[in-house]
Amino acid sequence: QVQLVESGGGLVQAGGSLRLSCAASERTFKWYDMGWFRQAPGLEREFVAGINWNGGNTYYVDSVKGRFAISRDNAKNTVYLQMNSLKPEDTAVYYCAAAPGSRYNDPTAFNTWGQGTQVTVSS
Repeated sequence: QVQLVESGGGLVQAGGSLRLSCAASERTFKWYDMGWFRQAPGLEREFVAGINWNGGNTYYVDSVKGRFAISRDNAKNTVYLQMNSLKPEDTAVYYCAAAPGSRYNDPTAFNTWGQGTQVTVSS
């Protein structure tokens, strides 16, 4: 089973940017659809973005459209989440996740998770 390790979280002021990275342990990474989820205190985990195996298809939740961009580099076994124009409501623990098969826009398909990275946006 693929193992995932996120990095790149931190504290940023509103309007700033961060780029999250998620490194996968397996060379079969390229066959997984990948996604980013987030969970704020007291709230359910939210599906933020998804990308299919070759990067040709992406999904975004409405609240991040135009601000966040998901991408992947299969040669480096890594998926990224570029977050621009950050808002205090983006504060959460962000999780990278993997899904077998072509289900990049189905949050229920993701069955492997990283440990999460904290993103805090100050106002």
